[in-house]
Amino acid sequence: MGSVLGGLLPLAVGVALSPIPIIAAILMIMAKNARGAAVGFAAGWVAGILVVTGVLTMLAGTLGGTDTAPSKGASVVKIVLGAALVVLAVIQWQERSDTSVPGWMQAIDTLTPLKATGLGVVLSAVNPKNLLLCVSAGVAIGSGGLSAGSEVVAIVVFTLLASSTVLAVVLGYLLAADRLRPPLDSLRQWLQNNNHEVMAIVLLIMGTVVVGKGIGGL
Repeated sequence: MGSVLGGLLPLAVGVALSPIPIIAAILMIMAKNARGAAVGFAAGWVAGILVVTGVLTMLAGTLGGTDTAPSKGASVVKIVLGAALVVLAVIQWQERSDTSVPGWMQAIDTLTPLKATGLGVVLSAVNPKNLLLCVSAGVAIGSGGLSAGSEVVAIVVFTLLASSTVLAVVLGYLLAADRLRPPLDSLRQWLQNNNHEVMAIVLLIMGTVVVGKGIGGL
């Protein structure tokens, strides 16, 4: 269990440090329907990570392996996933000069709580960068030879860690909205200007870690 959780930590940090959901969460708390939209977005974000990681954990269970000795198949899958993350890192770095604001961000001010929830699900479960990290986590858990109860614990721990930044922004707003708006707006602007660079570094580190885990299991 300990080795599996240790392998999940960098992946969870990678999801948590993804700039786009943090920017979206900050924009939500500055929107017209701030409270409902922010809570809905956070709920969708958590649900998307939880479902994708849970489903991939079940699928990865067919690869076999133990807590200390992952199967060859799981190791190969990890190498492929890690390589895909590295490729995405290169793409992100090449796009670093693009600081334009996506259309969906411009429409956040008009989102209802339900649409905000849907956006949270899409950004966590469908976005390729986050999806690959969640898939990597699911493979790590499912091929770790854990009991069903331990797998549930690992999925929950990963989901909470991966969602920590978005949850922190939303909870901070609910507890101290007026005090947090100025510093959060500054953070949003910085992340928006450096989105591609931050994501490239995160993906490169995560990809290297996942590839290393895969090679270590061969």
